[in-house]
Amino acid sequence: MSEKNMGRLAQDMKREVIAIIGRLKDPRLEGGLLTVTRLDVTPDLDVAKVYVSVMGRPDGPAPAVAALNRAAGHVRTEVSRKMHIRKAPRFIFVEDDGAAYAAHINELLKELNVGETREQDPQNEQTGD
Repeated sequence: MSEKNMGRLAQDMKREVIAIIGRLKDPRLEGGLLTVTRLDVTPDLDVAKVYVSVMGRPDGPAPAVAALNRAAGHVRTEVSRKMHIRKAPRFIFVEDDGAAYAAHINELLKELNVGETREQDPQNEQTGD
């Protein structure tokens, strides 16, 4: 399968996985913000690695990722049924900490800006007579 078709298949599969996860009734998935950030599929369609970002949960992302991995068989069956493909890949859900890392970097940058003094604008400077 060409690289272009693999990309299209991964995007379609990502859309279906998002819809399926939205319908899951697991209490470990409740609360916070769960986002599927990326889906990578091997060329032989054997394994699909799904990167999820979980923010706003006091217990962290581990319970949500564990719940998704427990439901991976159900997700595989539903994807196969919805996309009309004979062989759906095994889904492996992993934490994508890219969003949390970006938020951490933004906080560090804000702290750096707080300590700086603003340079005066040359138009605001008063000239002495």
